Amino acid sequence: MFATIPNNPRELHLHLLTRFLVAEMVISVLVGALVYYWESWRVEQMAFERAVVSARHFDSPEMRKLLVTDSPANHPELAKLLENSNFIGIRMLDHSENVLMETWGSETTSLRSSVQAHRHDFPKPGNHHNNWLTHDGEDFVQVVIPLPDSKSTTEAYFEGIYRLDAGTQYARKHQARSAMLTSFAAVILSLILLYPVLLGLTRRSLSLSKSLLDSNLELLQSLGSAIAKRDADTDTHNYRVTLYAVRLAEAMKLNRDNIESLILGAFLHDVGKIGIPDQILLKPGRLTAEEFEIMKRHVVFGGEIIQDSTWLKRARDVVLFHHEKFDGSGYPHGIHGMDIPLCARLFAVVDVFDALVSKRPYKEPLSLEKALEVLRNGTGKHFDPEVVSAFEPVVRALYSEIGQVDQSYLQAALKRIISKYF
Repeated sequence: MFATIPNNPRELHLHLLTRFLVAEMVISVLVGALVYYWESWRVEQMAFERAVVSARHFDSPEMRKLLVTDSPANHPELAKLLENSNFIGIRMLDHSENVLMETWGSETTSLRSSVQAHRHDFPKPGNHHNNWLTHDGEDFVQVVIPLPDSKSTTEAYFEGIYRLDAGTQYARKHQARSAMLTSFAAVILSLILLYPVLLGLTRRSLSLSKSLLDSNLELLQSLGSAIAKRDADTDTHNYRVTLYAVRLAEAMKLNRDNIESLILGAFLHDVGKIGIPDQILLKPGRLTAEEFEIMKRHVVFGGEIIQDSTWLKRARDVVLFHHEKFDGSGYPHGIHGMDIPLCARLFAVVDVFDALVSKRPYKEPLSLEKALEVLRNGTGKHFDPEVVSAFEPVVRALYSEIGQVDQSYLQAALKRIISKYF
């Protein structure tokens, strides 16, 4: 809902520095990877270009004829070609991928075995195939080029094993690391130069977010207090049920989003009473059936009041459904069981509990034990059994702390809760 960037100066510095360092590492790794792949691509292109030059040796009719006739596996022309190229091994294969002739440099026995054991793609005319091989700590590029006949049909394949020279080997392995270190140093320098600016902007953003949050919370409390004044002398009920609800939600290990929504819903749960006529809302005696039907509309009115507010509409579950009952006999929709949103099921328990233990113009408060008995009797009917079971172990401590204190204490306690979750 709002940024979770910390307000504490030390935590703010740590927050920004941590994200800078993570971004720096990601950028450095990306730069290093790009350099590595660029260098690999450059080597592959070099190997391909040299393979193309070498393959032209077989463009003459005499050499093509030699490829399709019985010829010594180590043909002298092939050995001469190897000697004048950067390849450490050359193989010629027919269109069925069988070796026609090959020649290798000295001390390549084990490499030769690796190449012969490796199965690779054989490209179509106009394409080529590259493959990297590693042997005894050295990197090699295996290049395969098709040799088409006059009808563009592959007649044979040229395969060269390109050996990287010492400089290229070093560049490929170490330039990526150098690029990473250079990028890391550049980002560090940028951090030093930009950090004061970003810190100032972040603080400004936090200040604006906090002002907006404070304004929204003031609106929340004013709206809740305004409706409470219509049918009660004080708005302490809103504070108590909000605190009860949050503590119960914590005991039930609800997530942060649910608790934030519960705070908003608890404080605004009766906001729809604004739409109820005074002669019904303030009637001291029992309502008639027709009057009660009108009174039940307050939950619908409440949902309509908050639905267009991006910030307040999160209270909808509690505002609209807190009078639903677990057995489906509630209102406005008569839904039951787990179809009732969890926040509404939870709030229903604390709302009824506070009403039972509070003094009202039309009734005296019940004792804690009598109120708990009402909750137990309503379990499975009015209330979710799991919520009542979670409420019982904590209710005595909560009632002792919250149930009979003045409004200033409740306001301070709610302020602490709001600071924790918003």
